[in-house]
Amino acid sequence: MAVFSRLMCRAASARSFCTKSTTADRHLLSSSLPLNNSTGKGRNVQWVFLGCPGVGKGTYAARLSKLLGVPHIATGDLVRHELSSSGPLSSQLAEIVNQGKLISDEIVIDLLSKRLEQAQAKGETGFILDGFPRTVRQAEILEEVTDIDLVINLKLREEALIAKCLGRRTCSECGGNYNVACIDIKGEDGNPRMYMPPLLPPPHCESKLITRSDDNEEVVKERLRVYNELSRPVEDFYRLRGRLLEFDLPGGIPESWTKLLHALNLDDHEDKRTAAA
Repeated sequence: MAVFSRLMCRAASARSFCTKSTTADRHLLSSSLPLNNSTGKGRNVQWVFLGCPGVGKGTYAARLSKLLGVPHIATGDLVRHELSSSGPLSSQLAEIVNQGKLISDEIVIDLLSKRLEQAQAKGETGFILDGFPRTVRQAEILEEVTDIDLVINLKLREEALIAKCLGRRTCSECGGNYNVACIDIKGEDGNPRMYMPPLLPPPHCESKLITRSDDNEEVVKERLRVYNELSRPVEDFYRLRGRLLEFDLPGGIPESWTKLLHALNLDDHEDKRTAAA
């Protein structure tokens, strides 16, 4: 686990070979990271979820957050919150998101730092990051300011991934996330059959479902292209450091969740049924 009192020292030691912007980013993150857990509450893990847009990082990170008692910090949620706030960044972010482009390091780190400051104020300990880092530069900045214990790389066939993205729906009233896609891919070329049933809303949400503006086929394919170009090297970054756990999603949530817990040596955890609810 990271010893957060060392964070500022690490960032300072890196300044001699960093650009000004990188040094500022490291300082911003390191000053915002939550303190070590002194109460014993939670497991104090510091994990990162990687994977293509729409693969399910948020779903599984949120479940593990509940299981382990640590905050789930999703940069996608931070961006959407900023978009809905009509703040100074909202129009700039809207243009970037609607085109499927990657948001700049400076904006992401600013949003993430604010969220980490809130975590520190609440006394939260540890974290599961979802959506950061997305570039090698971001990974290097994060490595300079804290210790990442494990990086979980979720993988899914592209055909299923596109269908999942196009099927995503959100309830405009309660904010619940659902998926209307029923994915059934025949097994071929050595790959087993994949079946992912829809995650349908309760009756009172059916008439209130909305689709994200960036969940159209053109934007989804552009997001995948950008991910392959800029974020796949992040997988190699952590693979070379021996921290990467590759996990191929075998199907829907019930099947994948059980197997993910097993891969993480958490399959006997007493709270797993509660977290999966």
